[in-house]
This record gives sequence, structure tokens and C-alpha cells, in this order.
Amino acid sequence: MMTRRITQLLIGLAMYGISLAMFIRAGLGLDPWDVFHQGVSEKTGFSIGVVVIAVSFLVLLLWIPLRQMPGIGTIANAVLVGLFADLGLWLIPEFSHLGGQIAMLAGAVILNGIASACYIGARLGPGARDGLMTGLVRRTGWSVRLVRTGIEVVVLAVGFLLGGSVGVGTVVYALAIGPIVQVLLPKFMVPERSKGTAPTEAVEAATAA
Repeated sequence: MMTRRITQLLIGLAMYGISLAMFIRAGLGLDPWDVFHQGVSEKTGFSIGVVVIAVSFLVLLLWIPLRQMPGIGTIANAVLVGLFADLGLWLIPEFSHLGGQIAMLAGAVILNGIASACYIGARLGPGARDGLMTGLVRRTGWSVRLVRTGIEVVVLAVGFLLGGSVGVGTVVYALAIGPIVQVLLPKFMVPERSKGTAPTEAVEAATAA
């Protein structure tokens, strides 16, 4: 079971990083956190993969007052998504034709949904950003939806001001990713040995778009 979980985690994180590169190459807008990452990348000159890794570890520092404990999946997420994002940008060409951009965007959304279901379903620890959200939910008593929306509005606004790409892809991601993950997560969720069911918090966090 652990071999399956680790394999599923690594595949999921690799696909997530590649999907980020696809969003960028589509050129039609990014999800809120990646608008922020791209904005920071534009201002600093660092690659977006390096920025993703750096932001992940900075966000993990915010876990300390929330008394969140990272899992091996948390650390793997912090490192691998950025590495595979840069790899994907190296492999995937830019698209100037609208048809190619739309196809790339659709593929990115689908791949991102599959990737999210894979790494969440492995149950080896949330990503830094998801853990920040669930930690705030636990400490404040506010709903997952409210906390997630608040965080994403802030990072989206800051990222846009820094020069990150906001567009139709941002809207498509916001509308589509929750339903996609909700459908796929039960298929990828590794059952708990004692209960055989998916942890409620993981499902809520993944689907509260």
C-alpha cells in the first residue's frame, strides 16, 4: 500500500508541475496562486519553478503558528511541482494560434484535475497552500470555502499587480477544477486501513472551489 501511495504521489506531483507549464504556454490566464508565482517571477527574474519552490517553503513557515505538521507529501510537493513546471516549460513550445491555446488550456485543466486527485488521494500530507487553508479553517472555525476564497482573492490580486497573467483560463480553472477533482478523487483515494473511506477534510479542501 505504501508503494502505491508514494508512486501515486510522485506521478501526481509531476503531472501537476507539467499542467502548470501547460497553463503558461496556453497564455490565457492562470489559477490564482500561479498568477502570484508568475508575477513574482516577472519581478525577480527567477524561473517560475524556483518561485513555486521558494513560496512553498515560505508558506510552510506560516504552518508553525497554526500547529500544522507536514507529511512527506508536503515536502515532495514543495520541491517537485516547481521542478516539473520548469521542465515542462523547457519541453512545451509557446502557442500563438488561438485554437492551439484553447486546446492547451483544456488539457492543462484536465491534467491538473487528475494530478490533484492523485496527490491528494495518496494521503501523504497536503501541499503547503492547502495546509495553510485547512490550518486556518481549524483555528478560526470558518468554512473551507470562505477561507480558500479569501486566500485566493488576495494572492490573485497581488499576482495581477505584479504582472501575473489573468484571463479566461483563470475563470475556467475556478469553475472546472472543483467538479473534476470531486469526480476523480474517490477513484484515486487510497482507503484508510481501518475505515476504507476518504478523509472528509481532504475531500472538502479539494472540492471547495
